[in-house]
Amino acid sequence: MPETTSPQLLHLVFGGELEKIDGVTFKDLDALDIVGVYPNYATAHAAWKAKAQQTVDQAQTRYFIVHLHRLLDPDASATTS
Repeated sequence: MPETTSPQLLHLVFGGELEKIDGVTFKDLDALDIVGVYPNYATAHAAWKAKAQQTVDQAQTRYFIVHLHRLLDPDASATTS
């Protein structure tokens, strides 16, 4: 019986210090913290949450999740996370 594998839905988690707390322009691109690339949203969210909690006292530091799979295959269904 063939194995059923779920599709690879890559997500990037990264962050850094922003110029303004209400924007998304980074103060220093060379200092970006690339946390990693994850195979699904659940693991990316766990990594994002851990980094966000570590920097809770740094108001201008933000972490983001980028849905790489949507960039790699823009014609895919918009319902996938």
